[in-house]
Amino acid sequence: MAKSREIRNVAIVGTGVIGASWAALYLARGLNVVATDPAPNAEANLRRYIDAAWKDLTALGISPNGSRDLLRFTPDLKDAVAGADLVQENGPERKDFKIKLFADMDAAAPKDSIIASSSSGLTMSVMQSACKYPERCVIGHPFNPPHMVPLVEVVAGAQTSPETVERAISFYTSIGKRAIHVRKEVVGHVANRLQAALYREVVYLIEQGVLDVADSDAAVCWGPGLRWGLMGPNLLFHLAGGEGGIQHFMEHLSGPVATWWKDLGTITEFSPEVKQTIVNGVLREANGRSIAELERERDSMLLELLTTRSKAEEEAHAGSDAAAD
Repeated sequence: MAKSREIRNVAIVGTGVIGASWAALYLARGLNVVATDPAPNAEANLRRYIDAAWKDLTALGISPNGSRDLLRFTPDLKDAVAGADLVQENGPERKDFKIKLFADMDAAAPKDSIIASSSSGLTMSVMQSACKYPERCVIGHPFNPPHMVPLVEVVAGAQTSPETVERAISFYTSIGKRAIHVRKEVVGHVANRLQAALYREVVYLIEQGVLDVADSDAAVCWGPGLRWGLMGPNLLFHLAGGEGGIQHFMEHLSGPVATWWKDLGTITEFSPEVKQTIVNGVLREANGRSIAELERERDSMLLELLTTRSKAEEEAHAGSDAAAD
């Protein structure tokens, strides 16, 4: 595979919420996008989503050559991927479906292109298993909505080449994503596993009657969640250690944390009762707001946080450059 192939043409395979969000981001970065999806009204729904997302993308900063006019839609998969430098696949999470889809994309896409999957559950080793050129297949798993949330998890399959991983990380980074290299295949990759671990304890505490649904959400988003939007847990515990930093934390505070681990819930499934408790609690918490209204509220606050973080990083870099001078 030619490592130097520039990525200018992107194919979006599957234009549901994730695929449409990816498409909006790629267009805002000035890339040519060809999208495909067999669903009825797929093109109209895609263009409607992109139009709605463009306001937030404009606030975050659109590249000088970014334009919605760079989008083309085709119902033909082979046509969509035929000239792609990178394919971003967003199909249903079904093993047999994905294996065939990847084989079809692999047969039609240029041999030196990257085929990336947004899959949150299946491993690349499974999806690339019927491909003739499996070395160019990789996981590029985003967080919803991809056009706003920077994280993308890059994961190789058993037959993925190191060059593909490097190219994928470099590309995602070049368009403003925060790409992390997940070095081993695990179910759910990394960020979803972290979410699942936290949510298991949330469900356990609700089931045990420790607190209700609304208070469990408040405990996260008005407490550690605020800090997690700024720094990860390891760096935050470095601050928790005071002047001694992470070394002090490990010597004096890691013991109590390990004690809490031993008391965490071991719940392994949702009982019918706790499901209904959560459903009732969430509907009360939503207080009549529709899904669309809650999404707008989420995205508005995400935009403010991302704008603030971007300014802080620019100031930090400016300070570093001045110190170097």
